Amino acid sequence: MAFGINKEAVNNWKHAIDNGEIAFLTHFWLDDRFPEYHTVTKAGAKNIDQLALWGEKYQLKKEWIHVRKDGYSHFDLLGNTQIKVLKAEGLAEHLHRFKIIKE
Repeated sequence: MAFGINKEAVNNWKHAIDNGEIAFLTHFWLDDRFPEYHTVTKAGAKNIDQLALWGEKYQLKKEWIHVRKDGYSHFDLLGNTQIKVLKAEGLAEHLHRFKIIKE
């Protein structure tokens, strides 16, 4: 279940993807399969090959992409991978805003 996100943030994420970018959307999240995590970052792109190539630099496998018919395919980033990617992509403010880290 997603929460702590608004329609504007989702629309901005979709707009960036529609413009050919790798786009990031972080939100609070609860899932019984992953009780240790309280947030997820979606790293999405329109072009699946572009997304897979981007993911290689973070050791993300192409088969982990959630392929969506609506064109908003994405990786779900959790835990240490989420932290590493957000820092590397210049999005450390997500880490603080969502209390992922408290540095």
